[in-house]
Amino acid sequence: MRQRNLGALATGLFASKAVNPAGADGLFFGNPHQFLVQFYAVMVTLVYSGVITLVIYKVVDALIVVRVSDKEEAIGLDLTQHREKAYTVLE
Repeated sequence: MRQRNLGALATGLFASKAVNPAGADGLFFGNPHQFLVQFYAVMVTLVYSGVITLVIYKVVDALIVVRVSDKEEAIGLDLTQHREKAYTVLE
């Protein structure tokens, strides 16, 4: 995800009307506003993604329990969740 964000910010730095006449110049070509637009878009996208992810997590957690109990975690998830006995130290 960092690479996409970096790419979006780099657009605000390196954009040039020489490449796209219908577009805008970036920061390095005399238009700092374009970089601010790109930066704002990246920040809004990160916040939106985080909030939506949290909402989805809470809905799923309300429908089914996402976290196992402390006892199950202490016994081991291989045994309690998958019935896999190959690596248990209880036997």
